[in-house]
Amino acid sequence: MAFRLLRRERWQVNRKRVQRLWRDEGLKRPPQRPRKRRRVRVESGWRLAASMPNHVWAIDFEFDETADGRRLKLANIVDEFTREALVMRVARTCTAEDLIVELERLVGEYGAPCLLRCDNGPELIADALRDWCRLSRIGVSYIEAGSPWENPYVESFNGRARDELLNIEEFATLLEAQVVTEVWRVEYNTYRPHGALGGLTPAEVRATWQTEHQFPYSRMTEEDRVLS
Repeated sequence: MAFRLLRRERWQVNRKRVQRLWRDEGLKRPPQRPRKRRRVRVESGWRLAASMPNHVWAIDFEFDETADGRRLKLANIVDEFTREALVMRVARTCTAEDLIVELERLVGEYGAPCLLRCDNGPELIADALRDWCRLSRIGVSYIEAGSPWENPYVESFNGRARDELLNIEEFATLLEAQVVTEVWRVEYNTYRPHGALGGLTPAEVRATWQTEHQFPYSRMTEEDRVLS
């Protein structure tokens, strides 16, 4: 990652030199995680793969706490195509109604997605959210209970947020947590290159797609969205 960032900033360095300097300075390296076992399983159901921005949004929650031991609940929404963190809502609680407010704001900014992918948490199966999705003509795909691998993009994002933000920062107050988290989210979207995106940032992926297709997703007809 350090090598990619340096090259993006037009430093003429090679990977081995960066590795050597990193090692000589005693900088922390992330622990080498063992390879995960892949279990043979039957897919639980139809799984739509995102083929454009705003096609599929994935939702999940993370938890942390402020220095006084009070709980923080993060509602993370990720665009599966661009890998953008569309929102990281930080609060003490998050009800279905709170989630609807965030979704309505995002729809106003980006346009409505075809599908929301999420687990079976009480906020996500609440009648309020189901009714909102039905009235907004947005589908919902619930993963099987105990099967986080069926929601891989937001789970991967949660892991990054945990390693690079929540495990490092101690938040004195809720406001501090909200400000620091938003700064990290913007940097994640606009500055950090992603290997899975060919070294581009999520924001660059969205901008490239929109330039190539010459229209925002929100202007597509309902027939186009279904066919996509």
